[in-house]
Amino acid sequence: MKAKTATILYRVFTLPFAAFMLFGGYAELSHSPEGEAIMRHLGYPLHVLDVLGVAKLLGALALLQPWLRTAKEWAYAGFTFNLLGACVARAAAGDSLMLIVSPLLFLTWMAFSYLFWKKRQAQRFAAEVPAEGYRAPLRAVVAAG
Repeated sequence: MKAKTATILYRVFTLPFAAFMLFGGYAELSHSPEGEAIMRHLGYPLHVLDVLGVAKLLGALALLQPWLRTAKEWAYAGFTFNLLGACVARAAAGDSLMLIVSPLLFLTWMAFSYLFWKKRQAQRFAAEVPAEGYRAPLRAVVAAG
């Protein structure tokens, strides 16, 4: 896959997912009546909305920034835990199959974002490695030495 194709696919999957998480984080922080009803239905205290809202906002911002790779890895991990937890919470509450499976659809979408981000990283790393690899400079030092 060409680098340009990987970049386009990364953006196609990442931008909508990050936007969804930004809107979700805002909705949770605003304590919408629907969000509060869902939290009560699932058996969570309402302050969980604040925690999830802040986490989603920070995670979405981490996905959108290009500099801090570790923050991006943590954001992907956090969203994975959030979406798997949502799936389990829906199942434990006895919700319909569609409500149980819907977080997994978002998780799949996010997995493609992660896959293409890693592909872009690998392509950038390969472009930075000299043709003779990393051992060539070491051989020169040993031979000189």
